[in-house]
Amino acid sequence: MLFIISVIILMTYIGIILTFVSRYLLKRHHYVAMINKIPGPKGIPVFGNSLQLLKPRNKVVSASMDLFLPMLEKHSLVRIWLGPIPVVVLIKAESAKILLSSNKEIDKAVFYKYLHNWIGDGLLTSTGLKWQQRRKHITPSFHFQILEHFLVVMNEQAKILTEVLKKKCRKMTVDNEENFDIYPYITRCTLDIICETAMGQGVNAQVYTDSKYVNAVNNVSEAISFRILRPWLASNSIYQFSWAGQMEKRSLKIIHGFTNKIIKMKREKLAQPNNDNGVSDNVKIEDEILGKKRRLALLDMLLENSQEDTNGFNYQPMTDADIREEVDTFMFEGHDTTSVGISWALYAIGHSPDIQQKLIKELDEIFGDSNREVNNNDLRSMKYLDCAIKEALRIWTSVPLYGRQLKEDTEICGYTVPAGTMTVVVPFMVHMDPVQYPDPLTYNPDRFLPENIQNKDPFSFIPFSAGPRNCIGQKFAMMEMKVVISQILRNFRIKSTGGRDIDSLRNKVNFELVARPIEGVHIN
Repeated sequence: MLFIISVIILMTYIGIILTFVSRYLLKRHHYVAMINKIPGPKGIPVFGNSLQLLKPRNKVVSASMDLFLPMLEKHSLVRIWLGPIPVVVLIKAESAKILLSSNKEIDKAVFYKYLHNWIGDGLLTSTGLKWQQRRKHITPSFHFQILEHFLVVMNEQAKILTEVLKKKCRKMTVDNEENFDIYPYITRCTLDIICETAMGQGVNAQVYTDSKYVNAVNNVSEAISFRILRPWLASNSIYQFSWAGQMEKRSLKIIHGFTNKIIKMKREKLAQPNNDNGVSDNVKIEDEILGKKRRLALLDMLLENSQEDTNGFNYQPMTDADIREEVDTFMFEGHDTTSVGISWALYAIGHSPDIQQKLIKELDEIFGDSNREVNNNDLRSMKYLDCAIKEALRIWTSVPLYGRQLKEDTEICGYTVPAGTMTVVVPFMVHMDPVQYPDPLTYNPDRFLPENIQNKDPFSFIPFSAGPRNCIGQKFAMMEMKVVISQILRNFRIKSTGGRDIDSLRNKVNFELVARPIEGVHIN
């Protein structure tokens, strides 16, 4: 009798398991059938297309171009398989628009979780109500009056960069060197700018060039980029024992230690009676006693706003951990991406003597022989420089992709992309559409003249993403790029070395969190 009962129980369990398995397999079959209706390159069993993309980081861009460019003529979206995981890649403005403009599909793709050790669950990586609250909380920090304060820092650091470059040029003359890599110099400049504007604390990276913080940021970026393309490192239990996981851990100790130290110092200062560090209504930005504008930092505003309601939301005060998430996000997004954008713009300008001459003429009309600092009116007058920067961002987009994890079945350009699918926009591919940009690999700032963009699809140019989750700091970034590049062109004539054909483009960009140059940006 007991044996019969045991058999019945066992068969019941087996039946339940088989039911769940059959339901899963049926659901999976339906899911795969829907995914495979989307056009895509052929893969191989088990691995899919992963072996075509699993390359050294200096070959991933080239491999991606080989995979996607042939499909750009006929398709707006492409399906690939990374092992058993499907990814839908949006490669044209019309498909990117559907995803990026959605107010529902705002959940970031799963690979963003690899950033959590660094920047936590802040504005870039959070979703839902937390993201909405953080966005409303942080938006006032990028008001144009606040950005005007940051302009002072940008001017100061750009002038330091100019002096450093002059010293380098003198040394090159003595050493009989023909060219040098300007990228590390730009990186240190943008780091000094973002440290002072985000935290109110300089690191003097341009003076003390062997910055532990700079090295730590570069190491973390390399480790995360390595992890993204290797599914077996998705588990933290495995990743922590890899060389990349160990390097990330050491580097984050430096990064978080620095940020925590600054937050603690600012908290203590804010708590002092009669402190003059806040930005609330009773502490005016304009210092009436001293008659000069006081220096503000994003951290000061976060600390001040964390103690009160903002934009009608009833917030819980932000903890130090919350604030560190946002400060580290500012540092990540405002340092690496901008330095890459400036460097590629200089590279393109240095290859284009006629364009460089137009830019110099524009700057001469604005500044004449004066060496004064850049002001807001000057920025508005730099119309051709604005075009030159945007064209460089079109070809060498700083951020290689934007990803979402779909919550619902979504119709995109005639295809149904099932809920749960990782869907990514590749801005570089969107920017290579010959319908939007004839002869797309040619650097031509005239594309962005007012008469040439008035009828353009706004989603055909997305270096800062677009829609509700666009980059909150894009005005800051454009200001910084204009200040730094204009300062360089007011003092130097630049000439880039190396080619600019399709093969050089393939082999000059690393696949990392940002599109860093593989061998630097060499100019003379």
